Amino acid sequence: NMDQHQEAFKEEAYELLAELESSLLELEETPNDKELIARVFRAMHTIKGSGAMFGFEEIAEFTHAVETAFDLVREGRVAVTPKLINVTLSARDQILAMLNAADGGEAADEQQAQQILALFKELVSVATQPEEQATAPISTTSASIDAVASIEEKTTTYRIHFAPVVDIFSNGTNPILLLNELREFGECNVVAHPEAIPCLEDYAPEACYTSWDIILTTSQGINEIKDVFIFVEDDCELDIQLVEEKDPFADEKAEDKKLGEILVERGKITPEDLQKSLGSQKRIGEVLSETTKIDNGAIEVALVEQEHIKSIKQKKQQKINTSSIRVDTDRLDNLVNLVGELVTVQARLSRKASLQNDAELLLISEEIARLTDDLRDNTMSIRMLPIGTTFNKFRRLVRDLAKELGKEIVMTTDGAETELDKTVIDQLSDPMVHLIRNSIDHGIELPNVRVAANKLPEGSIHLSARHSGGHVLIEISDDGAGLDVETIRSKAVDKGLLEVDANPSEQEIFALLFAPGFSTAKTVTDVSGRGVGMDVVKRSIENLRGSIEINSQKGSGTSIILKLPLTLAIIDGLLVKIGEDFYVLPLAAVDECLELNSLETEQARNRKMIKFRDKAHSYINLRERFDVAGDFQTTEKVVITEVNGVKIGLAVDQIIGQHQTVIKSVSEVFNTVKGFSGATILGDGTVALIIDVNSLLKSAT
Repeated sequence: NMDQHQEAFKEEAYELLAELESSLLELEETPNDKELIARVFRAMHTIKGSGAMFGFEEIAEFTHAVETAFDLVREGRVAVTPKLINVTLSARDQILAMLNAADGGEAADEQQAQQILALFKELVSVATQPEEQATAPISTTSASIDAVASIEEKTTTYRIHFAPVVDIFSNGTNPILLLNELREFGECNVVAHPEAIPCLEDYAPEACYTSWDIILTTSQGINEIKDVFIFVEDDCELDIQLVEEKDPFADEKAEDKKLGEILVERGKITPEDLQKSLGSQKRIGEVLSETTKIDNGAIEVALVEQEHIKSIKQKKQQKINTSSIRVDTDRLDNLVNLVGELVTVQARLSRKASLQNDAELLLISEEIARLTDDLRDNTMSIRMLPIGTTFNKFRRLVRDLAKELGKEIVMTTDGAETELDKTVIDQLSDPMVHLIRNSIDHGIELPNVRVAANKLPEGSIHLSARHSGGHVLIEISDDGAGLDVETIRSKAVDKGLLEVDANPSEQEIFALLFAPGFSTAKTVTDVSGRGVGMDVVKRSIENLRGSIEINSQKGSGTSIILKLPLTLAIIDGLLVKIGEDFYVLPLAAVDECLELNSLETEQARNRKMIKFRDKAHSYINLRERFDVAGDFQTTEKVVITEVNGVKIGLAVDQIIGQHQTVIKSVSEVFNTVKGFSGATILGDGTVALIIDVNSLLKSAT
């Protein structure tokens, strides 16, 4: 079905374009990195080839010019310059526009495409101008590109016989180093032949009696292999034979060579010897050893070669078999919802089994609970993605906006491997774009202003991510001018957001930045100044059940911290009870549990502190905090939770135990209620609120 193939091409092309942008930005910093150059070339070559195959002729034709230029870069005939990077990034954007147009979007700008092609032709024509006036046609270059790309993907298996002269050590040569160098070329098996080593009385310590047979699968050519032995070729017996040349598209189901065939190829036996041996019921190696003069060493080498080729084929087949598949996100969301319902039903079954005290039913319930746990963990892991892919998307934004504003900015990242729910990541991009643009426009100063303030002319934006209990903290920080509290206060008074005689805290003043229509920009630009955005950012983060916090110091920079739930679906929780109500604490934030005696309970309530492991920590009685009706317990159970290295004790009436928690959103009516991040349904249908430990910790400290 051509439509399916075209959809698959578009999905692959979008991924390749994202990788292309990342590679180009890295290449701008390290222009001599051959691996990055090859990565750019391969991305363009794949888009061109697949596009032509599936009917995207315009994309293939346009991409061809970029591919041609980077082939010249690979050959060292064109240097990686800022101009080349800029043009290639523009070409990448043009290909993306053409893909979007093919997907029903707005038509790509044909005039812009022609301008980009003209710039590439200029780069190519300068590079291909020979010193004596003859130019190579671009079509020839293109043909060579296809050939080179095809060759690069091939692997070849060689059999190498290496027998150094006896006195090779006297020349200062160590054969083992040569063998180790061959191992770096690819998959390598080495068989030593010690048969020539004499008895001890005839043994000379400075002599080399061993020879070797090597089976090597590599993408290197025979000349590269010969170069390894270039300094000892006159002092050894060296024989290099081609065993098998394997194209990546060749038939992997081809029958493997038999042991006898390998020995015939190596010249160890004749075809007649092989035919005579095949009639026996014994193993071919045993028969040949008995009926011919072949030694066991030759048979061993042939067996190693046979296993080597089998192993190479198996690894290729495994690579094919373990390739990823694409799944529609709606299907994945539906799967997660079904698993969530299954978790709730399993909780009901476990409760029913424990009430009936039926041994067989309990056994079945435990088995279903185990399977449900495994299914839940696997399903959730499918949804988790490293946030580094999102971070990389912002490098282009920082680069282009910095140039537009005449600023010098470098972006650094930390914690790119931190995983977050795909749904959260998808909805996080737009808020982060706005925050980064604000940091560049409002935060980081122009180079001359920074120098006057005793700063480096180059500013920095740092993106970091880290786990914190059941949440992920994403921080966007810059070393710019910071926020001016008095300026924000004055603007807020002018807009009627703050009374003239009000005395808010610094955090309360920073929170005014999220008011609709609020802006401290003196002029309106294409980047910012209209007061639209920060309120949308806050609303987007809150829709993800997260929060946003600003820390800033005038003259030193600003840090914006986004606190987001690790997942929006299912978490492990600790079920507790206060009065007749149930609550869930995210298990990732729970350190341990303890029970206080009556004296310790009274001291903790009076001091609002608890002593734990010889240290004092904040203490919150949740019955008091949530205004739960009923009498206080004389002895309390305390759950020690930890967030960002800070511990806090939460007093409850009863600790039930671990509970798989399917997170359900609460009504918008309860959005103003602090301290909760959602709700869940227990096995008996009771609703339990999920406690937001971060919010409680902030209120306690």
